[in-house]
Amino acid sequence: MALTKDQEDLYRKTMEEAKAQLDTIDDEMEKEIQKARERLAKLQESKRSFRQLYEGAAQLLGVKVEDLGDEGDDLKPGLNGESGGNKGDAKGQGEAAAQG
Repeated sequence: MALTKDQEDLYRKTMEEAKAQLDTIDDEMEKEIQKARERLAKLQESKRSFRQLYEGAAQLLGVKVEDLGDEGDDLKPGLNGESGGNKGDAKGQGEAAAQG
């Protein structure tokens, strides 16, 4: 069954509009993902800072440092645009602060 010229024009117009909407949604999604990445990076930096503060205070008091765990220190692969994170670096900084 062949389409009439009017039907073909209507479907082409519908297709173009749908494609434009898909592109708009893709752009919006990318913006939201970027906002989330930036917020996570700020939270990670804050966590690292407070961990150093915690470990430094514990060292000054001569108190054994409670294991806070390293879960969630770094973004999971794919969220930060990299294959991994700086988990080893963050842990090393905390250990260096604890050792003084």
